[in-house]
Amino acid sequence: MSCRHNSIGIRYSKPSILRAIEGCRLTARDPKVPPFFVLFVLLLSVPLIEIFVLIEVGRSIGTSTTVALVVLTAVIGAWLLRWQGLHTLSRVQAAVNRRELPAIELIEGLILIVTGVLLLTPGFLTDAIGFACLLPAVRRGFAMRLANRFIVQQVRTHNGGDRTIEGEYRIEDDR
Repeated sequence: MSCRHNSIGIRYSKPSILRAIEGCRLTARDPKVPPFFVLFVLLLSVPLIEIFVLIEVGRSIGTSTTVALVVLTAVIGAWLLRWQGLHTLSRVQAAVNRRELPAIELIEGLILIVTGVLLLTPGFLTDAIGFACLLPAVRRGFAMRLANRFIVQQVRTHNGGDRTIEGEYRIEDDR
């Protein structure tokens, strides 16, 4: 078995659960880029890009027109966000009334909260991303990807005996 440690992490010449158990420590998810680094880069780069775009648009169409356009997109975005939020809330209530877990609808609600922050942040890049998230098809696809990423989709075994299978169930009344 070859297990080599380096500054990035652990590299395995032949990935195998057995080799990992025998001597190398294997983490469940070893991302190449740490999530905090991605957040740090986004927190630095997005405002810089927004400032650059605002300056360039201000040079092209004028300062007052740029400010008016930023305020207009925020107002339109807030109105559309309210409308989409109420629609998502009604879908959550309908799912609860059907005795179903409104998981996707709740994830869409969280996406709408982030969308609200993006739309109220002054700038054209964040507004474009926010308006894209207001489209139901885009938001639903993003919510489905997030749900699939965090739902356990495997069979776990414990000492080769008991098996736990994750799944959904529905109780039906015989009335």
